[in-house]
Amino acid sequence: MSGEQDNDEAVVSHGESEPPSRRGGGLLVKEPGADLETHGAHFAHLDFEIDLDRYVGEFNEQVIGAYGQGEGAVLPADTGIARSLIPPGTGVFRDFSHVAPALPRFIAEQCVACMECVIVCPDTAILGRVADADVLESTSREIEQADERADFEAQWAKTTKFFEVWEKKGESGGMFSIHVDPTKCKGCGECVVACGSHAALEMVEKSDGLIEIYRKRHRWIQDLPESPERFLARKLPVDLMLNEERCLLYVGGGGSCAGCGEATAIRMMLAATGELYAREEIGIIAATGCNTVYGSTYPYNPYLVTWSSSLFENAPAVAMGVRARWNQQGWQRKRLWVLGGDGAMYDIGFQSLSRMLCSGMDIKVLVLDTQAYSNTGGQTSMASYTAQEAKMSPYGRMQPGKLEGRKELANIALMHPEVYVAQTVTAYVNHFHRAIREANEYPGPALVNVFTTCQPEHGVADDMAIEQSRRAVHGRAFPLFIYDPRKGERMRERLSLRGNPAMTEDWPKEGKTGQPFTFVDFARTEGRFRRQFSADDEPSEALLKAQADRLRNWHLLQELAGLHK
Repeated sequence: MSGEQDNDEAVVSHGESEPPSRRGGGLLVKEPGADLETHGAHFAHLDFEIDLDRYVGEFNEQVIGAYGQGEGAVLPADTGIARSLIPPGTGVFRDFSHVAPALPRFIAEQCVACMECVIVCPDTAILGRVADADVLESTSREIEQADERADFEAQWAKTTKFFEVWEKKGESGGMFSIHVDPTKCKGCGECVVACGSHAALEMVEKSDGLIEIYRKRHRWIQDLPESPERFLARKLPVDLMLNEERCLLYVGGGGSCAGCGEATAIRMMLAATGELYAREEIGIIAATGCNTVYGSTYPYNPYLVTWSSSLFENAPAVAMGVRARWNQQGWQRKRLWVLGGDGAMYDIGFQSLSRMLCSGMDIKVLVLDTQAYSNTGGQTSMASYTAQEAKMSPYGRMQPGKLEGRKELANIALMHPEVYVAQTVTAYVNHFHRAIREANEYPGPALVNVFTTCQPEHGVADDMAIEQSRRAVHGRAFPLFIYDPRKGERMRERLSLRGNPAMTEDWPKEGKTGQPFTFVDFARTEGRFRRQFSADDEPSEALLKAQADRLRNWHLLQELAGLHK
């Protein structure tokens, strides 16, 4: 009973419309027996009756408990299980503390509260919190053990952003902390890479008692009040996830690979959408792929919004049906997103996507572009690059990797009538947030194509998803752009390449050397191109052809945007 289905039945979960009464695993989840009467609308279309209050209570107590003890197979069948109903946020009960060999350690005195570590974490395992000094003092006094009290106080940083700036205004400042949920962390270390030169995080190997120390820290901070409203800077995308109630809508507990680039993109999309819409106003239609597998490994659901899993090729068509029904019910304000990867959007589901884009319906699409069919073993797709090595496109004497050119989905999408299109990456937080915000605000179909590193298939380390997406932009493998039909009648008025380095040049120059960073340089950092380099690191003819293809695409975008020389 996971996101993968053998028939046309959809995996359905529901979101919650009221503030949760308890936090579990670092985020939000209803207590068994909590009032869920308002959730009836989420299941109004189903052809059976279900007491949601009772169902969710029994699910959390019986089903989650049985799976936690390895006894899921002995559970009796019931209507909910038959329809694969999974309550919201049950992923908080999933424990990955046995997975990671190391955990990130917070070094408070080095922290500048940039929040980048919180943003990049694909598992919602690392969270930020701001607290008033008097709240911390009262909490500290309640901790009986002197060593534990000292440990609690050491987890708080006095940063310029939340303390000194506010004191200069004549107001009391806030203390900032980063805390780790050891039950969700898979040890990828991406947060440490994101922290960079600040060096406020480091990976430490697990030792006896370390997990329990992290659990205590997590409980202490999660029991505190939410970050005060006055510290939530609405105009700063990096601070969105401080607003846990509205923006942390993916609780972790998904079975994605360590450092998964897709999960980070999903979390960031939901955070940006949650800023504008309440969680009961957000729905997702998920196309079969990695996202449906790690997003619905029964009985664990990482989402706090309504979602349904569809087949590989028809998620946009399902979304059209949902949108039409919502509109009939007067739910025009509800925001509907489609999630899908290469196969769902580039290949077998392309016609369904194209029809949806032409429909004019208010549906948004997030394409998780891994350039490979990751879910089925890493075959190449129409999103794959020329010279990329993968299953079905092996490297050998007769065939040096993939021979076909890459389909530029975002380029094709902007040729549909009056469609908002963005191509973005998670490394550029402001660009990503702008794309999601404008897509949500656009009165019609919108498509956001995101470079999502797949560590096993790209051949990169677990901690490099964000860095690789940045390199993809610099090497013109995945240029940033936003196409907004509201900006004017001409293509150059609608299409913006702002955000790309060296927008009017072929290649950006890197570092102190001033040497151009090309597609070949990007390929050199990924294992999927490793066979294209000789023993003395010279690129193959196939890879040079791939580079020429990437440059042609970049020149086309420059010309369309009115920037070509």
